[in-house]
Parts: sequence; C-alpha cells; structure tokens
Amino acid sequence: MTFGDSEALLAPGWAGSPASAATSDTAYLRALLDAEVALTRAQASLGLAPAEAATAVDAAAEVSGFDVRSIALRARDGGNPVIPLVADLTKAVGEEYGAYVHRGATSQDIMDSATMLVAARTLDLVLGDLDRTERAMARLAAEHRDTVMPGRTLTQHAVPTTFGLKAAGWRSLVLDARDRVFAVRGSLPAQLGGAAGTLAAFTAFGAADTQAVAVDTEALMAAYARELGLAGPVLPWHTLRTPIGDLAGALAFTAGALGKTAVDVLTLGRTEIAEVAEGSGGGSSAMPHKANPVRATLVAAAARRAPQLAATLYGAMAAEDERPAGAWHAEWEPLRELLRLVGGAARDAAELTEGLRVHTEVMREHLGLTHGLIVSERLAASLAPVLGRARAKELLTAAAKRAVTENRPLLDLLGEEPDLKDLDLVDLTDPTRYTGSAGALTDRALERR
Repeated sequence: MTFGDSEALLAPGWAGSPASAATSDTAYLRALLDAEVALTRAQASLGLAPAEAATAVDAAAEVSGFDVRSIALRARDGGNPVIPLVADLTKAVGEEYGAYVHRGATSQDIMDSATMLVAARTLDLVLGDLDRTERAMARLAAEHRDTVMPGRTLTQHAVPTTFGLKAAGWRSLVLDARDRVFAVRGSLPAQLGGAAGTLAAFTAFGAADTQAVAVDTEALMAAYARELGLAGPVLPWHTLRTPIGDLAGALAFTAGALGKTAVDVLTLGRTEIAEVAEGSGGGSSAMPHKANPVRATLVAAAARRAPQLAATLYGAMAAEDERPAGAWHAEWEPLRELLRLVGGAARDAAELTEGLRVHTEVMREHLGLTHGLIVSERLAASLAPVLGRARAKELLTAAAKRAVTENRPLLDLLGEEPDLKDLDLVDLTDPTRYTGSAGALTDRALERR
C-alpha cells in the first residue's frame, strides 16, 4: 500500500482534475506547513518571536523535505498528522529556533487552518469552472431562445417550452451555486485557540519571554489570518463548526445544481429522444456503436454522493466540550471527498455544456408526437368562450381519444366540427405559437450577471 497523493482508480469523476491536485496528500502537507509558517510569522510581526525564527521556519518548510508516508503512519499514535509533522519541522528548523515552531498552538489550530487553506484553494478552481459553465449555458440560452421543444412533467409531454428557457434555468442554478461558493470562500476563517480555545498559552509564552512581551491575542488572531489569507475568526471555533457546515451546504448545493443539468442531458440524450448529445461521448468496452454521455454521468454521480458526505459533516457539528473526540476527526475524509467531487463535477459540467449538441429538428419533430395534444391546454382556454366550458371539455376529451386511437392529427378532427369553423385552428394547434413567456423569461434570466 502506498501513501502520498491519493490514487483515483475508482474516482473518474475527479481524477486528473485541478481539484484532485489541490486536495492531494501533498497539497494537505503544503497547507499544514503553510499554517505553521504563518503562525511563526504572525508572532514575529507582533514581537512575540524573533524575525529570524520566522525566516528559519519558512526556509525549513519545504514539502520535499518531509515524508508523507512516514507522517501518515505516525499520525496513528496521536490521532492526527500535525503531531509528527511538528516533530519533523522542529528538527528541520534546528535547535536555535526550533522552540518557535507551533508555539502556543494545538494540533487542531493547524489542522483546521490547513483545511481552510485547502478548501479556499479548491474553491478558487471550482469558481473558475462554474464561470466556464455559466458562460456556455448563457450562449445556449441565447442561441435557442426561440427553439421550441416539448415541456415534460412527470415524464410526459405537457405543454411546449423552449430549449433556451431550459438552458437559462440551468444557468440560474449554476449562478446560485457560484454565489454560495463565493460567499463561503470569502468567509473561510483561520483557527487559533490553543489547547482549549482560550489562547492562554500565547499569553503564558509572552509572560515567560525574556523581554516579557505583552500579548494582544486579538491582534495575534488577526495577524495569523492575514498571513494565511483567510478571514479573521471572532472566536476559536474548535467546537463551533459553522465554517464546516457552510462549506458542506455550499458544496452539496453546487453538486445538486450541476446535477440538474446532467440528468436533463441524460434524459434528453436517450436514443429514443436524442434531442441533445454530448460533444464527444465515451466508448463502450463491448458495444462499438455507443457514444455514452460520460460527462453527464459523472456529474450525476457526484450529485448523488454529495448529500451523504454533507450529512456526515453536519452530524459532526455536535462536538462536545472545548475540543471533541471523534467529531472533528470524522470531518477530514468526507470534506476532502466533497471538495474533490464538486471540483470534478464543475470541470465535467464545463466540458459538457461547452460541447453540448442541440438537435433542434428532433425537438420540432417531437412536438407532433401526441398528434397536437400538446396544445390541449390552449385549446381548452380558446374553445370555452365559443362552446361553453362543459361542451369544450367534452369535445376536446373525445377528440383527444380519437387522435390517439385513429392516429390522426387533432387539427383534422377539430376541423370536422362546424361550430369551430370561424376559429383559426391552424394557429391554435401550432405548438410553436404556444410558448407563453418563455422568450421573455429567458431574456430576464440572461440579464443576471
């Protein structure tokens, strides 16, 4: 068994994605080291450590100088990787300044801060792919503003809609996801509290220092956050897991938002429907003719997995005391997997929408599959003033049955009714003339930036 960068043999959804690299073991090690360096630099900026100590820690914190496999194995002794990492970093810094490594902090301070760094770096990548996706969707919506297609409810033809409105709806969800991810990205906080969230050790070290430096712990927390490029925490949040809950919610929502597009593409891309197709489908090991909708499949898979991972993170919010046993530890793997899933799904959604092929002629053909019944709602409203509501319903019900059993267009059957001779039945039964406000709604949706 090997350690280090996680293998992705069973994870094609995020394999090779930017999020994969951003959440690897090496990336986590980099974040842990960055958190340790930032702590010493923050203390040095306030006179709580020599400037030379910060320089020494920074110089020693090269990822290549640390054995990820060894750290992972030794993490079992203390239950987290920070403990063996601190030992290795202290040794690398050397005797003169080694005492300033991790000074005053607890393992959770470093682990939580590193997790926020990994999340921030991954979310930046996700936001880039969400921008690609929404731009592709905006193009689809604009190009197909007036492309009429069957609207489907409960799997059946309902009334006509437009593909432009469908694409605009996809984009609206992606923009909702982008807004949530952006807000969470900006609020990710550093963690600094010491052993039990009181910051007592930092004060004690200051008092014990040869220069008896007064410690402003609020300034220290702010300096630490600045060094990390994270938000400043109001309180240590060892057992106040709002940042994790917010991350879980934004990531699960994003997976679901992208999943909506994916399942629509999977449905509309079926052989029997074929209204859309992926730009370049995947192959089959047994059937040479197939072009499987692989991108949509992987996005849909991520959408189905994300809620359960988020549920684990929400469950971990019930964290006892000032630092918990098990709740905090339960977060690490599902959070990383959630970041990976959403990062991979965002990449795949961008590729899917940028290459999506829309078969407008098939959509137009499908409008006639029900012999004109797709506009029965319009007909009911138009015939009621002429025939009376009860008579109109009776006539349409009978005509609908005949259209199906006799395989005849509803237009022809209604044309046999003398009471309807003064109506423009060609117009009333034209599905392309009954899309309501689809165009205006599409325009309205595209105004959102």
